[in-house]
Amino acid sequence: MAAATATLGAPARTPSSYHRIRPPAPIPVGLLACQRDPLARDLATTAVSCRVSQSPTVPSNGREGKKKKAAPALTAPLIEVILHDTVIFPEGGGQPSDVGTLTSADGELWDVVEAKRHGGHAVHYVRLRPEQDVDNGLKVFAPGALVGVALGEAGYKRRLDHMCMHTSQHLLSAVLEHQLHVDTIAWSLTGAPAQEIAYVQEECNRLVFEGRAVHIEVEELDTAGAKVKSGPTVGIPDDYTGGVKRTVVIDGVDRNPCCGTHAPSLHNLQLYLLPHTEALARGGTAFAGSVRLYFLAGPRLLAHLGAAHTTLTAAAGVMNCGAPQVPERVQQVVDERRRATKRVEDLEAELAGPVAAELFERVAGGEEAQDDDGGNVLGFLSAVATSFAGKVAEAEGGATPFLLVLSSSPAAQSATSTTVVLVGPRWSGKFTGVWVENREGATAASILEGVQL
Repeated sequence: MAAATATLGAPARTPSSYHRIRPPAPIPVGLLACQRDPLARDLATTAVSCRVSQSPTVPSNGREGKKKKAAPALTAPLIEVILHDTVIFPEGGGQPSDVGTLTSADGELWDVVEAKRHGGHAVHYVRLRPEQDVDNGLKVFAPGALVGVALGEAGYKRRLDHMCMHTSQHLLSAVLEHQLHVDTIAWSLTGAPAQEIAYVQEECNRLVFEGRAVHIEVEELDTAGAKVKSGPTVGIPDDYTGGVKRTVVIDGVDRNPCCGTHAPSLHNLQLYLLPHTEALARGGTAFAGSVRLYFLAGPRLLAHLGAAHTTLTAAAGVMNCGAPQVPERVQQVVDERRRATKRVEDLEAELAGPVAAELFERVAGGEEAQDDDGGNVLGFLSAVATSFAGKVAEAEGGATPFLLVLSSSPAAQSATSTTVVLVGPRWSGKFTGVWVENREGATAASILEGVQL
């Protein structure tokens, strides 16, 4: 009987289940879906990690505004979610974060209030709604769980605005640098004459109307030769660990490293406008002698034009004239107001003398004096005090010391009313609210009783 035989050979191909990553590794910032396709609105992906945020608010990126903000009140809990991929851009490169929603496998929606880059990963900060539970959030976003991520209508409008403004800044800086040799310094531009600014706007719009293409080039990051971030938007952050370098290229115009989302064509900017400039006078700093340029493009420009038209139309209605005549009519109103104010000030100056004389006689007779006035309060009281001091000098030869306190309250007081108090000719103060004589008045009187002249 013949022996049974078997032939062993290599399989035709490796099965798809052979290579498994547990948990799935996140795509690094620089290669995210929002950076590969800035017009993408949603994506199906998987969760990599989830944890409860250690802070009730989204952590700061390290930059503080001109005025330090007060600590916000405690709000709903935050959870931090890292996904395999995302269409929600994490704040970076001077561009604010996107907002959007996550959809868990059970169909529940979770609000992403901000996204930030931590090292090379995009972290989604999910603010829980009152009916949502932290434990359930940790469960539905466990590693490997299916997650839908979307910008939503409001999030996409925000993305389009940021994208158009960011690409516009690249275009503006490129035209200034390559054609006028003007550098961008922390979003502030070295001074340029008005005719040069007009030229820049015309050149930018020419490129917009041509619809120059915009594309992204991605390459491996050379950590040894990379320029480490040295300012608000210059270079690569020293804590970036994503391993890739992104360069934004405007066809025939500019190449610039950037991690932000950008319009795929300058056509998306629709129009470009430099409404005004602002001189910066910061002696001894890098901003000395610089000019800040304000620019608008895309949806933000259209919103600005719509709001400006509405305001102008409303002003024309109030002035009872056509829109082109509004500046002239406004100037007429301002001039008339100045003349009326001058007439009131002249009359008050004339009235201050008799009021001070009457006040001097009443005080000399041992009577209490009180005067209320609703015009230029502080100016009128100062004029009365000066005239009163002159009367004392004439009558007493200036040898008698005195303390004069004048106050003025509106005839009809409310919680927002302002009472002005003048002590002598130099010191003044204001009280907001209803001045009650047997309350605020009594307090002032008790203080004055203790004054030794």
